[in-house]
Amino acid sequence: MTSPAPHTKQSNLLIFLGLTLFLLGLIVGLFVQNMTNPRMALSAHLEGVMNGMFLILLGLIWKKIMLSARWLTITFWLVLFGTYANITAVLIAAATGFGKMMPIAGGQAGTGFWEGAISFLLITLALAMVAAGVLVLFGFYKYMHRPESSPSATISA
Repeated sequence: MTSPAPHTKQSNLLIFLGLTLFLLGLIVGLFVQNMTNPRMALSAHLEGVMNGMFLILLGLIWKKIMLSARWLTITFWLVLFGTYANITAVLIAAATGFGKMMPIAGGQAGTGFWEGAISFLLITLALAMVAAGVLVLFGFYKYMHRPESSPSATISA
């Protein structure tokens, strides 16, 4: 019995981790009123649910993203980091009440360590998700415009 191709492994893992993140988002929703900042907790709940669905959908189209194995792996890790860092940053902000980068959700300036951790996660996840979005869009565009004679053409690294 042979092991599945990297595309298939990554696709399945994206779906599994998306389901996990979706469930985590639902569980966070049970504790919204128990957090220091309930409005931020609601945001964490929504981040978990929406990012979980995003990972599931991405896993379903993963085989249609035509990137080299190297770029596909980079995209995979960028997406996982971005989605899980998102719920982590907002959940920390909900529990502590900090998060001056998110004033609309009621985040207040906090102590150095927690504020630094939240800011670091928010900035790096934003960069990761934009980069991953560009790569996914490019890879899917290549799939849509691939020559009919070579359906497995990929971009080189």
